[in-house]
Amino acid sequence: MISLVIRERAVADDGAAGPCPAELHSVDAGGVRLSFRVLGAADSPPLVLLHALGENGADWTPVDAELARYFQVYAPDLRGHGDSDWPGRYSFALMAQDVASFLDQLGLADVVLIGHSMGGGVAYQVAMTQPDRVRRLIIEDASPPYPRDRQVPRRPEGFAGGFDWRAAPAIINQVNAGDQAMWAGLPAITAPTLIIGGARSHIAQDKLAEAAALIPRCDLVALDAGHNVHREQPAAFIRAVLDWLRTPDAPAGDSAEECQPDPTEPLPH
Repeated sequence: MISLVIRERAVADDGAAGPCPAELHSVDAGGVRLSFRVLGAADSPPLVLLHALGENGADWTPVDAELARYFQVYAPDLRGHGDSDWPGRYSFALMAQDVASFLDQLGLADVVLIGHSMGGGVAYQVAMTQPDRVRRLIIEDASPPYPRDRQVPRRPEGFAGGFDWRAAPAIINQVNAGDQAMWAGLPAITAPTLIIGGARSHIAQDKLAEAAALIPRCDLVALDAGHNVHREQPAAFIRAVLDWLRTPDAPAGDSAEECQPDPTEPLPH
C-alpha cells in the first residue's frame, strides 16, 4: 500500500526546516529551455503548477508558499512565457511534451499536477499521455477545448508583455476550434482528479461537469470566484486542494493504490 501523506513544515525563526523563498532555475526540456520557480523542502512530495495564457510561474504566488509547507512546488514558465524560450510554435500538445521533458530532466515522478486555464488543458494532456507520472490531477476552471467564438485580440501596438504574443492567437484559435481528441482522451486519465470551477467565471461550468463525468475518478467543486480562482480566493483554493488531497483514492480494481490522509496535520486557515 502506497500512501500520500501531507506533512506541514512550519517556518521557524531559528532557521529550522521550512519552505525557502522561491529559487529560480532553468532546464532544457526537449530543446526548449524552461525557466521555473521552486519552493519547499527537497524531501517533500512534488507538486507542479501550470499557469494560464499570458501568465508565468509567478502567477501562483498567492498560493505557492502555502503549498510549499506540504510539497516541493515547481512552477515553470511554459514555452513562450516569462523567461522560458519563445520558439514561435504553440499548442497544448507541444506544451504537454515540454512538461513531460521537464519532469524527465528533473527526475520527478508521482507528481501532483495543477493546471489553470491554458495550463489546465496542458495538464489534461500530460495526465493522458504520462499516466504513470501523475499521482493526482487538479484542474482550475478549464475543460478541454470546445467550439466557441472567442475573438482573437489584435497585438497591441508597442506590446512588451511578458510573453510571446504569437502564443495568444495560436492557443485561442485551438480553443475556438475545439479538441475532440482531448475530450475522447478523458476516460484514459487514471489519476484521481479534482476540477475546481469558479461559480462566477465566464467559462461554461456545464463543460466542467461534462469533463468530470468522463474522467473515471473525478470530483467537481465550485468556489465563489471568477476564472482566476487561486488569485481571487487563495485561502479557499488551498483548503479545497488540501482537503481533497487528504481523501483516499477511489478504488480502481484489485491493484489500486490507496492514498491515506494524515489526520494529525493541520490545514491552513
